[in-house]
Amino acid sequence: MKDLTMDDTTIEWLGVRYKTILGPADTGGAMSIVDSLSPVGSGPPRHVHHNEDEIFVILSGTCRLWMQGEETDLLAGQSAFIPRGKEHTFKAIGDEPCRHLVILTPGGFEGFFADMAAGQFAIPDDMPAIAESAERHHMTFTGPPLD
Repeated sequence: MKDLTMDDTTIEWLGVRYKTILGPADTGGAMSIVDSLSPVGSGPPRHVHHNEDEIFVILSGTCRLWMQGEETDLLAGQSAFIPRGKEHTFKAIGDEPCRHLVILTPGGFEGFFADMAAGQFAIPDDMPAIAESAERHHMTFTGPPLD
């Protein structure tokens, strides 16, 4: 279950692999599901999704979720709901990559991952381009990644 093989539908940004397995075109815009494999130590800066609720479903590995100042470690088989408008971030921890499903309602945010993979933008060097795509996808960065 740990592997997310690179193929013509898998994209990679900053070592994280993303594969949209259900997109907004499949659901009338209602939702998206992205299969993600995050290397140990990886995770985004703190941020807020203004348009989407987000659900994490951990398939393997461990993910430390930070939401509104509270941290929770999620193990395989566990999930978390992140309501739109709530500041959050996460970090893959432990000794193996964290594979998780990201379920977004409504769909469309997966376009941010596609933008990042296409541009191979680096944090913090390319933050203006990253922030521009984030704004188009109704997201605001609010702070640093987890230590």
